[in-house]
Order: sequence, then structure tokens, then C-alpha cells
Amino acid sequence: MAKQLLGREVAEALEEDSYRRSAALRRLGIVPRLALVRCGEGEDDIAYEKSILRQAARGGVETECHLLPETASPEELKKLLSSISGEAKVHGCLVFRPLPGKLAAEQREICNALLPEKDVDGSTAASAAAVYTGAGAGFPPCTAQACLEMLDYYGIECRGKSVAIIGRSLVVGRPLALLLTARDATVTLCHSRTVNLGDICRRADLIVCAAAKPGLITGDMVSPGQTVLDVSMNFLPELENADGSLGGFVGDTVYEEVEKTVEYISPVPGGLGLVTSAVLIKHVVIAAERSLK
Repeated sequence: MAKQLLGREVAEALEEDSYRRSAALRRLGIVPRLALVRCGEGEDDIAYEKSILRQAARGGVETECHLLPETASPEELKKLLSSISGEAKVHGCLVFRPLPGKLAAEQREICNALLPEKDVDGSTAASAAAVYTGAGAGFPPCTAQACLEMLDYYGIECRGKSVAIIGRSLVVGRPLALLLTARDATVTLCHSRTVNLGDICRRADLIVCAAAKPGLITGDMVSPGQTVLDVSMNFLPELENADGSLGGFVGDTVYEEVEKTVEYISPVPGGLGLVTSAVLIKHVVIAAERSLK
């Protein structure tokens, strides 16, 4: 049976560091502040927002929430992001992605309305360039960074290891591939249509599941000694909970099968989600520190 990589322990360590650093900023008259921008009422976005608000309070970061309807126009959203960019008291901004409905087609252009130094979740082109080159303004996407924080906390080495990442999004898969390559890992970037995905997964030392496909990774696709990070948060309205209620989150792995074989695995919920929120707060504090310069 695999050892669980629990996000709570990692998040608490990050929160403690953020609180210490935000307290130092407050003594200088600077209060770290995060703006949250959500379009629509997606279950996963709402769950993430609640987690962020709790961890922001624990990390000493103030928040402000901006809610637009799913039917908002790209111009409305860009105007809001431009306004937030001009607010001196706001140090970081998170736009919940992927954007819903027709906004999705213009997501990249919309996000670029935000100044890169306030882009604490790697949503702008400038932030993507910073991840690619290792220099420049902005931050890597929080979920991608959360994977590194999880591995570091539990002492799981990446250097020289083989990594299979399933999912090629700009939020997790592609930036994480660059971050792990910078740590001397050998990365294979896969997706739900990759041929012989099981063979690739079985040969890897580390598997990162980020395809948003419930049940994609089964017990016959893993090997002993592996580490599995399940990043996805898939909401299933038909999922029956222990108390008899319906609706809950699962990852991409068939957890009860995979955890019997591998050495380490992050559960869903209780894994990367908590760490992702804590990384976001850390990024806001760093952005506030940079504002001093």
C-alpha cells in the first residue's frame, strides 16, 4: 500500500513561512493583497476559491473577490484586469481558469491585460516566457509549482529521474515539464490520446496526472516504486459520499487500484489542491516584497 502524500502538511509549512514574511511587510506598512477574478459558478472554481480564502487568512494576505457572469464579454474582463493592474494596494491577481463559455477562445488575450508582476498564477505570456527562460517578471502557475513543493517536502528527488506528465495544458502540463527539466529530470509530456500511454507510465519513476479524465490511470498502468501526483480535481455529481450525499471530487487515477502498487501517491481530495492554494499565497507575499523595490 502506497504512502499518501498529504497536502495539509506541505500547505501548513508554506502558510507558516508566508505568515512570517507578511508580518514583516506589515511592520513596514505594506499589507499583501490578492484579487480573485471568477467568471461563472463552476463547482471546481468555487471550491478552489474557498480554499484560497481560508489559506489567505492563515498566511496574512488580504483578499478581494470579483465575480462576473459566464456571459461577460472579453472587453469587460480585460477592463477589470487592467483596473486591478493599476491598483497599488493589490499585489497579486488570480483569474480562475479555464475561462467558461465563449471567453475560453480569447483566454490568452484576456489574461495578458494583467501586468506580469501581478500575475501570481502564470496566466500571462510574460510569465510563460519567464518559466521558459528562467528569467523575467511573473510566476509559474501555482499548480505546477505545487508539484515541486510537494516533492521537495517529502524528499522525492527529480534529478536524473524519468517523468511522465499526462496533460499538456498551459496551467499544469507544459510549465511543469519545463520546471522539472530545469531540475534535470527527463520528461515525457503525454495526453489522453497518447499511444501506448500505459507503457510510458509503467517505465516512469514519477507520474503526474493532469488530464482531467476520471479513471484514466488504472492499476495495470503503474509499477512498484513509483511516485504518482494526481493533480486533477474532477467533480462527479453522481459520486456517493460516506454520509449518503451525492457529489464529490476525484482525480485521474483509479485510486483504489493504483495505491496498491506504487510507493507514493497524492490523494484527491487532500493532496495537491491544498498546496496549490498555499503556493498562491506565497506568490502574493513575494510580489508584495518585490513591490518594495
